[in-house]
Amino acid sequence: VLFRSGKYPNTKRMFIPTLCMHCEDAPCLRACPTKAITKRTDGIVLVDQTKCCGTRACVAACPYGAMNYVHEVQGAFGGELIQVEQKTVKATPGTVQKCTFCVHRIDAGRYEPACVEVCPTKARIFGDLDDPGSEISHVIRDRNGSPARPEAGTGPSVYYLR
Repeated sequence: VLFRSGKYPNTKRMFIPTLCMHCEDAPCLRACPTKAITKRTDGIVLVDQTKCCGTRACVAACPYGAMNYVHEVQGAFGGELIQVEQKTVKATPGTVQKCTFCVHRIDAGRYEPACVEVCPTKARIFGDLDDPGSEISHVIRDRNGSPARPEAGTGPSVYYLR
């Protein structure tokens, strides 16, 4: 998402990723008519592609714009999927998808989502918010972290640092 502030000629632009906030009280979960959206005990919110009927009720319910309706599956370079994408892309046309915190990596014993691991500036940190001694808890406290749109009352698990 692109945010603009100020007036010409003194303007600023800021890009903020719109990943799923994995909310404590996820409105997408309540809005889903087929119960395709579930929340794991560790707080990760997932969409079961086999149960999703594509009503987009969850898209409308999400105050963060994190749910994406899949119109068609295309490769990163347009057209058909390349070989590596054929093995990794799990999208189904007519359904909704979103960030999963790379749950497949977590379940396989890898601690971090891919975006955290590959970020060259280490701008992303992943950890246990319930552990006051964890790195993420320290960083949120030390850098005055805050969730996006606290007025939505969803209890997001993603924080932005100042």
